[in-house]
Amino acid sequence: MVRMMDYSHAPRRDILCIDVKSFFASAECASRGKNPLEEYLVVMSHADRPGGLVLAATPKMKHEFGIKTGSRRFELPNDARIQIVPPRMNYYLKMHAKIQAIFLRYVPDEFLLPYSIDEAFLDITGSHALFGSTNTIAKRIQYEILAELGLYVSVGIGDNPLLAKLALDNEAKDCEGWRAEWRYQDVPDKLWKMRKLTDFWGIGRRMAKRLEQVGIYSVFDLSQAEEALLKHHLGVIGSQLHYHAHGIDYSRINEKHVPAEKSYGKSQILERDYQDPAEVVIVIQEMAEEIAMRLRTSGVDTAAIALHVGYSRYSKLHGFRHQIRIQPTSSSKIIKEFLIQLFWKYYEGEPVRTIMISFGRITPKAGLQLNLFENAERTLQEQQLDTTIDRIRTRYGFKALMHASSLMNGATGIKRSTYVGGHQG
Repeated sequence: MVRMMDYSHAPRRDILCIDVKSFFASAECASRGKNPLEEYLVVMSHADRPGGLVLAATPKMKHEFGIKTGSRRFELPNDARIQIVPPRMNYYLKMHAKIQAIFLRYVPDEFLLPYSIDEAFLDITGSHALFGSTNTIAKRIQYEILAELGLYVSVGIGDNPLLAKLALDNEAKDCEGWRAEWRYQDVPDKLWKMRKLTDFWGIGRRMAKRLEQVGIYSVFDLSQAEEALLKHHLGVIGSQLHYHAHGIDYSRINEKHVPAEKSYGKSQILERDYQDPAEVVIVIQEMAEEIAMRLRTSGVDTAAIALHVGYSRYSKLHGFRHQIRIQPTSSSKIIKEFLIQLFWKYYEGEPVRTIMISFGRITPKAGLQLNLFENAERTLQEQQLDTTIDRIRTRYGFKALMHASSLMNGATGIKRSTYVGGHQG
């Protein structure tokens, strides 16, 4: 006997999940007055290298050549129709803001939840009196974004954010009109018919393998499994997946979750293998200063610093990741000292290709931390120096004031100061 949930107490709202088709590539087409559906265009980082990375591709590039996000330069066919353009992250952010402005014509700010730069959730339950039915509002948003910005969007509609997202990913992006609606009554015919566990929102390859170990190979299997069994093997996530497999999601867009503790971090893939560890130290120092400035701007301290160094793909060793607990601080000087200490302690003499730094155990800044073994006046001067540098960089840009080491071989700070999201602005 098939188990069905009792939906009498499940939330029933009108949620839209909206995605811009091939956003970066479509934005580039729109800026040239071209139709994104008719162009052969890719947005590529480092197109001058065989390993240049495709960040976005138009639908024709995907369907005719199989080129998609993550493809490499050497995979592109030799076709004169293909346009290769560099990323313009500042332009995409401006387009994102214009799209959000169109959304806000239909919902107040608290009922809009940006999910990524090209995707958002809207709760239009209270918008019908002004703008019509759910489908009417979805069509109007699609039309206005196309007419004003030249971009095509797909829309998933559901009783909750989960169903709206699943409708978007599994039907709307490929159906006529690019709109699809999944309601509770559609769960057996749509949700349970999904072919792969990994097509389900929130299930990646690792989670799918864990589920397969207990005999769950499909979303239908997941829905029929005992909640107690799932909770035993997966903890709280197991209970959540049990409800999600029945299409139930109790989250509300206007009740945005604010984590009690967050972390700050930065990662960088170097443009070449760094053979000289002194060059790696320069990059670590530059990255540390950027994150420390973010701590001070947010008025918080960190009490845990982690350094992850990845070696070259040609190295027999993978790299290392280690963390150290410290007294709460946001001092650039102190943070850099600990990171360099970690690097030299665990570095194994291999060429370095990736660096990641993260700060955890974040707490509100309580005041100036004085050390009995350091001069109090000097500590105060260093804090004032950090504050002054932050003000200058905030007003004139990060590269307005940099250490001389940023002019040496291997330094990346000056070049990356012009990047947005790790790519050209």
